[in-house]
Amino acid sequence: MTDFLPTGIELSYLVAASLFIFGLKKLGSPATARQGNVIAAVGMLLAIVATLLERQVLNYQMILLALVIGSVLGVIAALKVQMTDMPQMVGLLNGLGGAASALVGIGEFWRLLSTGEPVTLYATITIILGVLIGGVTLTGSLVAFAKLQGLLPGAPMTFPLQQPINALILIGFFVVSGFLIATPGHLSIFLGLLAISLLLGVLFVIPIGGGDMPVVISLLNSYSGLAASAAGFVVMNNMLIIAGALVGASGIILTQIMCKAMNRSLASVLFGAFGSSGSVAIAGASGSSDQTVKSVDAEEAAMMLGYARNVVIVPGYGMAVAQAQHAVRELADQLDKLGVEVKYAIHPVAGRMPGHMNVLLAEANVPYPQLYDMDDINPQFDETDVALVIGANDVVNPAARSDAGSPIYGMPILEVDKAKHAIVIKRGMSTGFAGVDNELFYKDKTMMLFGSAKDVVAQLVSQVKQL
Repeated sequence: MTDFLPTGIELSYLVAASLFIFGLKKLGSPATARQGNVIAAVGMLLAIVATLLERQVLNYQMILLALVIGSVLGVIAALKVQMTDMPQMVGLLNGLGGAASALVGIGEFWRLLSTGEPVTLYATITIILGVLIGGVTLTGSLVAFAKLQGLLPGAPMTFPLQQPINALILIGFFVVSGFLIATPGHLSIFLGLLAISLLLGVLFVIPIGGGDMPVVISLLNSYSGLAASAAGFVVMNNMLIIAGALVGASGIILTQIMCKAMNRSLASVLFGAFGSSGSVAIAGASGSSDQTVKSVDAEEAAMMLGYARNVVIVPGYGMAVAQAQHAVRELADQLDKLGVEVKYAIHPVAGRMPGHMNVLLAEANVPYPQLYDMDDINPQFDETDVALVIGANDVVNPAARSDAGSPIYGMPILEVDKAKHAIVIKRGMSTGFAGVDNELFYKDKTMMLFGSAKDVVAQLVSQVKQL
């Protein structure tokens, strides 16, 4: 039995890794995402049970206590956190993953010091990497959480010579790492490395604007995976190495997808200090281009929607803030009863995290076949009677196609301006995260419906019912 145990554990790890990969594949579609989550969760449970059978695990009482505490906190978070707050939750979980990996490195370093074992070069390098990636992930994720929660300004926070200073601090980390490698077991040097890694995480995220949060969330998710993989090398656990590598690789792929959706390089996202907190203008007033907008009331808008053959709904962050997803679903149901074909156009970076709109609409039980990504829906706008934009801004701005001087020029957008009519629901004439005026608002066939998305959509539902 004792000879079989290590082999059984490794086989369990192999099965768990296969379930992780299969689960990730299922996450590629909204229709199978929940099933993918369940499959990956089963794999993680198998990996945890197999790890607990390791003879090196000595204190099962403390592990059981940690499992109970973690499970209780997880259940409370799952029940209490609103779907609109999911980006903040994901950012916080990324940070906790980084913290766990950093603590593994710290714990291993402390164990080597307390037992008097020789600190090998391999152990020193893996501990340094675990502390660096884990520390950056922890504080970077906390800053991202604070920006998303409104505890810090969403606009980029910069200061003179910011990037050179960041580079010097990073170089300092590697120099201090060299001292630790030369004098392994030096506690004060190790604590200095830990402090630098935490500082780097803060400096890494503060210059990034709120509009780039989908990229930041994806990248920090990748970092949390790399930190876990580094922790796996520290404790020589193959399952942790594999799981971390999968998360790291998938996070990098998703980051590249997000950058492509904005037509910007990762470097420009991280170091460009792009975006603003949005300048507010009076509803119905002319924009910076001295053009005027056409406004419409709920009754007229409901008539346009109810008598259309087809309607494309374009959700954005404003819908998420107003928690209007259930009202939007009710509006779509009412239009469907009138024989109107309803589709949803999803931009890859709409919202504050990858897939944010999909998650919100799934919560409202919107049928998956009605969700269309940008490449699929754009060719259909020419034949669309009414495009209903709810709280979206930069992702529908035609300036991305026509204005070479615009900061968002070249960014792929949802081509709402090609629809026969467009109705835009917004609180006012504020700009998006890019800080530029939206040409769509001033088009002849665009009508603005001002107000909170949840209240306005509820009015549309009431008016459509009377048709």
